[in-house]
Amino acid sequence: MENPIIVSLQDIVVDFDGEPILTRLSLDIHDKEFVTLLGPSGCGKTTTLRVIGGFVEPKSGNVLFNGKDIKNLPPYKRPVNTVFQKYALFPHLNVYENVAFGLRLKKMDEKEIRSRVLEMLEIVGLKGFERRSIAKLSGGQQQRVAIARGLANHPKILLLDEPLGALDLKLRKEMQIELKRLQQAMDITFIYVTHDQEEALTMSDTVVVMNKGHIQQIGTPEDIYNEPKNAFVAEFIGESNIVDGVMRRDFSVEFAGAEFSCVDKGFAPNEIVQVVVRPEDIQVVPAIQGKLTGVVRDVIFKGVHFEMHVEQAGYEWIIHSTQASQPGELIGMNIGPDEIHIMRRMEG
Repeated sequence: MENPIIVSLQDIVVDFDGEPILTRLSLDIHDKEFVTLLGPSGCGKTTTLRVIGGFVEPKSGNVLFNGKDIKNLPPYKRPVNTVFQKYALFPHLNVYENVAFGLRLKKMDEKEIRSRVLEMLEIVGLKGFERRSIAKLSGGQQQRVAIARGLANHPKILLLDEPLGALDLKLRKEMQIELKRLQQAMDITFIYVTHDQEEALTMSDTVVVMNKGHIQQIGTPEDIYNEPKNAFVAEFIGESNIVDGVMRRDFSVEFAGAEFSCVDKGFAPNEIVQVVVRPEDIQVVPAIQGKLTGVVRDVIFKGVHFEMHVEQAGYEWIIHSTQASQPGELIGMNIGPDEIHIMRRMEG
């Protein structure tokens, strides 16, 4: 059963100096979910996060928490805490005092503060670091202190604004797994902002893809990757081959000069559509066995696979394969019904 809605944004409008940032944005976020707002720079994802946190007041629309309007509540009265990309730690306070800071503001009993701080440091893997100076911590450790401080107040929601942006790739991947573990251990709602597709797919229960102040698609990582709603989502989430096609009838589409079986239906006969095929879903076979044939233009080694650019009937296909063909070679390409995704033309 789906968890109840904890945050509901209704028709949110935000503009800065007359420039529209969010245009009638509506979004429901469920309790205990890991939700990621994903999109390119300037798409409105951080503004959405700041509206929830109370740092940006919308021009119009409602912000509901558990059904109650909190639009006029200041940030410190909202049941949320925020972890920023810059961490915002106090350099003159040690690890313990940084985590205890928000609890002291609430005038909590010192014994309760100590118990809560030690519990949080253990959860984020910093047990024994209480007296350590912030300046002597690595970027990953500072990140953990910021998260411990954010969680110490036991917020209902933790907002995370690109918190892994300053870390190197290896540490970022470790922290992605760590954040997912933390969210499950604490059993609270995480709302996470990133422009990194892999990060969103790795951690999230739900991904909200945004562009130019609008939500393009909401779904599980699998849905977003395998069933993109439009060309923007298909191209933003991983690489895609997007070609024009004609839906001849249910379960049959023509593109690239050949007719293919597919799993899509509900289109008008001979409706012009867009066809999405992921690079890893194209099977390379000898030319004589291929439904399509093309000439390999170049081959790039990517570590786990080879990326080949193949010219076929005036279109350049991208293929990811563990076997490399040679530039200039004529190859065959086969695409199975499950690997073909059809989008309506207007959606692209």
